[in-house]
Amino acid sequence: MPDRSLIFPAAEYRARTERLQAEMAVHALDALLLTTPADVFYVTGFLTRFWESPARPWFVLVPATGAPVAVIPAIGADLMSRTWITDIRTWDAPDPVDHGVSLLTDTIREMVPVQGKIGVPSGLETHLRMPLSDYETVLRRIAPRSIDDGTACVQRVREIKSDAEVAKIRETCAIAGRAFDRVKDFAGPGRPLDAVFREFQIALLSEGADWVSYVAGGAGPDGYGDVISPATPTPLDPGDILMLDTGAVRDGYFCDFDRNYAIGTASDTARRTHHALWNATEDVLRDLRPGHRACDVHRMLCDGLTRRGAEPGGGRLGHGLGITLTEWPSFTPLDQTPLRAGMVLTLEPGAIVAPGRMIVHEENIVLRENGPDLLSPRAPAELPELVG
Repeated sequence: MPDRSLIFPAAEYRARTERLQAEMAVHALDALLLTTPADVFYVTGFLTRFWESPARPWFVLVPATGAPVAVIPAIGADLMSRTWITDIRTWDAPDPVDHGVSLLTDTIREMVPVQGKIGVPSGLETHLRMPLSDYETVLRRIAPRSIDDGTACVQRVREIKSDAEVAKIRETCAIAGRAFDRVKDFAGPGRPLDAVFREFQIALLSEGADWVSYVAGGAGPDGYGDVISPATPTPLDPGDILMLDTGAVRDGYFCDFDRNYAIGTASDTARRTHHALWNATEDVLRDLRPGHRACDVHRMLCDGLTRRGAEPGGGRLGHGLGITLTEWPSFTPLDQTPLRAGMVLTLEPGAIVAPGRMIVHEENIVLRENGPDLLSPRAPAELPELVG
């Protein structure tokens, strides 16, 4: 079996597979069927932007013991052969008659006992990336083998990052940090917001990002209306707060943090809100420990804002991070997920500054036994001003 792979040495992927297989044993699963870009990449190291094309499904079957098997379109065989995977089964795709169904069915029959159980991630934050009609055909053909939900199995393993993964995320955060340092060079009074967005993406790429999957933000007097809208050509005005938020990618790993800037001199309202957000985040950086739940982080951030006279914003106030822009858990009052050492998380408090306007602050951390370790360069304690 090869010692090399893409992104990491093969030993990293073998260890991940063994952790998945240990979790499969807990859930009495004889195999896992993985179909999404993140899950396939996590197990194999197969990294490509070709997932943007919806024309072809891709499958990886993780058995109870041994190495995974890739069942993929022939166009991916060369790239997959550069990973640690050696059993690569292909079909010529797209095929309007048999789009990998027979090949996948035969592989499952070969690898899974007749009465075996196959895990397919089916819960929150999952999706099935294959035609539903083909999936139903596969189920009929592999019977009496059965399908069970593999969500917990995959999520409990993926949510704990290895040291190699943490190093990649830290590298991506450093790239974004350098790009944020350049915002003063292309943002200021009179600059159209959409031009700022484009220049920010250029800065991310020039600083070393492989691609920029996500850029969002906003601008408005003392705050903005939401944090997901595309940019418009509206010029930045003195008194606006500009926010830029990025999910840049390096070697398949995301960062996800934002920065706020006052256009011209910051108002007292904007300064007070930034102060509350920054210090509420400091509270969590000081106090968070493994054993807290996701809902506890939401409460800690809300309490920190309220103590400082700010009104907490609605929605979730952070989430997991890794090979997708957002991962589980979600920092909401309803999420009871226990936090464990090795989780990479975002802290994302938001505060309402006026009806329909808010300011959001975000940092990336890895949770250690003794508390959070910052991965993103810490935002400045004072709100930066862009005066032209």
